[in-house]
Amino acid sequence: MPAPFRPKPPRPWDKRPRGREDGPPPHRPGDIDEAVLYGLHPVVEALKNRKRHHRKLLATENGLKRLTDELGELPIRAEIVRPSEIDRLLTPDSVHQGLYLVCDPLPSPDLDSLADDSIVLALDQITDPHNVGAILRSAAAFGVAAVIVTIRHSPAATGVLAKSASGALEHVPLVAVRNLGDALDTLGRRGFQRLGFDSDGEVAFDDVTLGRPLVMVMGAEGKGLRQRTRELCDQVARLEAPGAITSLNVSNATAIALYAASRRR
Repeated sequence: MPAPFRPKPPRPWDKRPRGREDGPPPHRPGDIDEAVLYGLHPVVEALKNRKRHHRKLLATENGLKRLTDELGELPIRAEIVRPSEIDRLLTPDSVHQGLYLVCDPLPSPDLDSLADDSIVLALDQITDPHNVGAILRSAAAFGVAAVIVTIRHSPAATGVLAKSASGALEHVPLVAVRNLGDALDTLGRRGFQRLGFDSDGEVAFDDVTLGRPLVMVMGAEGKGLRQRTRELCDQVARLEAPGAITSLNVSNATAIALYAASRRR
């Protein structure tokens, strides 16, 4: 008796995704089986990254011209499509600039691979892909060695996050861990200074003596640092703002903290 017919699941370029912008669960930083990148800067940086394995590139004629102007010969053959063919693969507000790349996810390095003089970011359940992408851009600008995220309660390293990161995914590795508290405990035993940030921190950031290696721990907007995360930080600092509003968007706070830390090396 022949086996019953079972249709193959749709591929990302066959069917427009529904629901959340960062993809349906269970895709998470250390758990996705492919990455979808769109827009000029994310695609350019991914094609330049020799650690990426590229699977499929869709490009409009204008998108391909911009891509070849940036890179010359491409490492993968582009399939020329109309803009509407890329539109249907993405959410309506996605700015793809005529480029859509499917590739393997980048490997998640281990905590043990972090250098003994590095600055690292740790994100405590920050779930907005726009914020995480913006944080990655700041991390790339200020030479952060890695960004630690949790496998659960973090957006996937694809789609909206990759577009917001504007190519930074190729330069700052994401270290995906199952338990952030355990990761901070491990880093503490390795000699990392663990500095948390919260608008209600007990010490002003300007008064903190910074050392190396350093892990800067950022909490989710609204909830802030979770209790165990806070307890595992050596200090919890606040960014002093002179204006009427003292609580900053987490991506803005991260950029300011990284800039201030870079000036005090």
